[in-house]
Amino acid sequence: MNLYERLNQETTEQRNYLLTSEIIRQGLAGDINTEQYVAFLTQAYHHVKHTVPLLMSTGAHLPQDKEWLREAVAEYIEEEMGHQEWILNDIAACGYDKEQVRASTPELATEIMVAFAYDSISRISPLTFFGMVHVLEGTSIAMADQAASAIQQSLKLPDKAFSYLRSHGALDIEHVKFFADLMNRITDSDEQDLIVSSTKKFYLLYANIFRSLEGIQPAQVTEIRHVI
Repeated sequence: MNLYERLNQETTEQRNYLLTSEIIRQGLAGDINTEQYVAFLTQAYHHVKHTVPLLMSTGAHLPQDKEWLREAVAEYIEEEMGHQEWILNDIAACGYDKEQVRASTPELATEIMVAFAYDSISRISPLTFFGMVHVLEGTSIAMADQAASAIQQSLKLPDKAFSYLRSHGALDIEHVKFFADLMNRITDSDEQDLIVSSTKKFYLLYANIFRSLEGIQPAQVTEIRHVI
């Protein structure tokens, strides 16, 4: 069994923990309000803004025998540049102040996932970051387009409020094929085990971000709405 097959088969329990988050169910059904959607985008901003720095750290920590993987990381960096600004623009299109979001503090669950990513790259292995890649890109394909359509239909928001979700739903199909090919070049069993273990952890950490949003009250988000 190659590594990509292992990632899909051996992380089922953790993936289900993510996909059974109540706010994901509501989003896919279009059963959320604008405040909840903006709360999701806000936390997305707070972890997506770290994607390029995390990729840079991963590339810097890879050993010489993984030069082929460092080259792939460079391609990822080029693709991921500026995606956090897409999110801020979506927030503005929802009628909220994106600069207040930029200056805001992330939820604890978001900070923990980002901190674990940085820590594991430097303390354990740069290969751990590919667990995060698998979780975020695989989740995008599974949910992004469907959620965007359901939420837009329910909330009557403009197309420009969904650039992040829609672009990732389509874009990450190519990314996942690219990712699968990379992972299948990793044949060392210890390295495979490390990435599988990392993926399980990132599923739980990412799920906890969604679960933290279930406690968000409208007042916590409406304070950043534009004053018209």
